[in-house]
Amino acid sequence: MNKRYELYQITRDLSKTAMGEIKADMVIKNVKLVNVNTAEILENIDIAIKKGRIALVGDAVHTIGKNTIVIDGKGYYASPGFIDTHIHVESSMLTVREYAKSVCVHGTTTIYMDPHEITNVLGFDGMKLMIEDGENLPLRVYSTVPSCVPACKGFEDTGAEIGPKEIKKVMKFKDVKGLGEMMNYPGVIAADKDMHKEISITLKENKIATGHYPASDNKGLNAYIATGINSCHETVTKEMALEKMRLGMYVQMREGSAWRDVAETVKSLIENKIDTRFAVLVSDDTHPDTLIKDGHMDHIIRRAIQEGINPITAIQMATINAAFCFEMQRDLGSISPGKWADINLLSDLESVNVEKVIFNGELVCENKKLLVNIDSKEYPEFSKNSMKLKNELSPSDFIINADGKSKNVRVMEIVEAKAYNYQRIIEMTVTNNEIKSDIENDVIKIAVIERHNASGLIGKGFVKGFGFKSGAVASTVSHDAHNLTVIGTNDEDMAVAGNALNRCGGGMVVVQNGEIIAINPLPIAGLMSEDSADIVAKRVHDIELGWKKLGCNLISPFMTSALLSLAVIPELRLSNRGYINCINFEKVDIFP
Repeated sequence: MNKRYELYQITRDLSKTAMGEIKADMVIKNVKLVNVNTAEILENIDIAIKKGRIALVGDAVHTIGKNTIVIDGKGYYASPGFIDTHIHVESSMLTVREYAKSVCVHGTTTIYMDPHEITNVLGFDGMKLMIEDGENLPLRVYSTVPSCVPACKGFEDTGAEIGPKEIKKVMKFKDVKGLGEMMNYPGVIAADKDMHKEISITLKENKIATGHYPASDNKGLNAYIATGINSCHETVTKEMALEKMRLGMYVQMREGSAWRDVAETVKSLIENKIDTRFAVLVSDDTHPDTLIKDGHMDHIIRRAIQEGINPITAIQMATINAAFCFEMQRDLGSISPGKWADINLLSDLESVNVEKVIFNGELVCENKKLLVNIDSKEYPEFSKNSMKLKNELSPSDFIINADGKSKNVRVMEIVEAKAYNYQRIIEMTVTNNEIKSDIENDVIKIAVIERHNASGLIGKGFVKGFGFKSGAVASTVSHDAHNLTVIGTNDEDMAVAGNALNRCGGGMVVVQNGEIIAINPLPIAGLMSEDSADIVAKRVHDIELGWKKLGCNLISPFMTSALLSLAVIPELRLSNRGYINCINFEKVDIFP
C-alpha cells in the first residue's frame, strides 16, 4: 500500500502537480463530484492525486503523464471516504484486521474506535494490541482513550482500573485522537475531580473529549457540554437531538445491529429545517452478520436517506461533519486539494452503492472485493486467558431465596432494539422460600458472575421481555465490565451455560435441557475471535437461532442482553455486585 504522507511533508509536490510541473500518480476523469463543502453535485470533474493526497479538483488533463493511473469516472459519483466517529470494534467480535476487511469494501475509510471493552478486561495492554492491529491497513484506525474503566467504580469489578494518571500517559500514543465516551455524566455534572482531570488532560493535549449523555435535563446538559465534551451518541429522541445541536454538540445519530436511532433522531433535522453541520452518523456496535448483510456506513447513510434526509446531506453527515467533529478537516472529510485521497465511487447516490474505493490514492476495493492483501495477525496468549472464575458453577449458585417478608421483587424490563430499560416491581411466587423464574409471565433469572479476579461475587436478579420458554444463555460480552452474564429459565441450564464459556475462554452460548445447542467462542479477552467475519457471522447466526429455539424473537437480543450489566444507562442494571439504580446511582436490593 502507498506510503502515508502528512501534509507538511509534500506541500511542494502537491502544488507542482496542480500546476502540471510534475505529473499525478492517479487521475479520476469525468466524475460527478459530491461536493460536501457546498452541498452540490458538480458534473464532469477530474481529481488529480499525488502521494496519497488530492492535488487538484477540476480539469486535470495537464497533470496526466505516461505513468499516471487514469480511472474513468463516467457514470460514477465521487464522494469522500466514509468516517465512523464512534465505534467499538470489539462489538463486531472481530480483530481490527478482520473488521477492516468487512468495512473497507463498503466505503469506510476512517474509524475512531473506543476500545473500552478490551481495556476493561486487559487494561491498556489490550488497547495497545488493537492499536497495533490497526496499523498498515486500507483503513485509517484512530483511537480514543477509554475514560471510564470501570464504568461505575464501586458498583462492579473489572480486569483493570484506569484513572487520570494512566490517561495522561496514553493520550500521547500514536493515533490517539481524544478521550473515549465520558459515561460518568453524573460525575461530570457533580464536578468529580477525577472526571474533570481526565477532560482537562485531553483538552490540554488539544484533543477531543467525546460524550455519553442519555439524560434530558437542560441544566445538566449545559454543565456537561461546558466542560468541552463535544459529542454524544446516546441520543434517542428528536427533542434531545435538537437541544444538543442547538448547544453546539455533535449528535452522533446511531444505527447499529441493535440500537436503531436514526429514524427518530433525523426528525430533528427534517421537522425543524435546521442547519445539519452538527449531525453525524455512527454505528457504535455492529455485529459481523450486519456488516456482511447490510454494510457499514453506506448502510447508515442509506437509512438516513430512507427516512427523508437529502442524499448529499446524509453523505455530509458521514464525511465532512465527522471530520469537523474530530477537528481533522484539514486532512479528511471532503474531496478538496490537500486532503487525503480517500474517495468512493458510487454508481447510485440514493442507494449508496459503493463500486470502487480509493484509499490514500490507491484503488483498494472494487465490486465489494478487496484488491489489497490484509494479513491475519495472531494475538498473544495472555489475551486469551481472561476467564478466572473462583469455582465451577453449580445450579445452587443461581438460587434466589425469598426474604421472608415480601413476594415483590425488582425486575429489569427490556425494550426491543433500545439501550434503556425499565425498573418494574413484580409479585412473584415463593416456593420453599425460593423464587424461581416465572415463564408464563416472561420473568426469568439473570446472574452476573465476576470473572476477572476469581472473587466469586455473583449478582442475581430477574429480567422481563425476552420471551424464553426454556433453557439458558450466557455471554462474556457484557458491557462494560464484561463479566459473565447468564440468563435462564432454570438453574441447571444456567450452570451448564456458564461453565461452557469458562472452558472455551469466553464468548456466547445457548443451552437447552442440559445440551449446548449453539456456541460462539471468543477467546481474545472473551470478546473477539481471530476467525474471519464469515465464520463469526455464521456462529452469531447459530446463536440467534438458538435464542429463537428458546422462545425469543427480538431483534439482536444478545446485544440487548449485553447491556443489562452496564450501569450508566437508566433505569435498572445488574452487576456482579447486585442491582444498581441508574437514575440515582445507588445499589438497591432485589426486594424493594
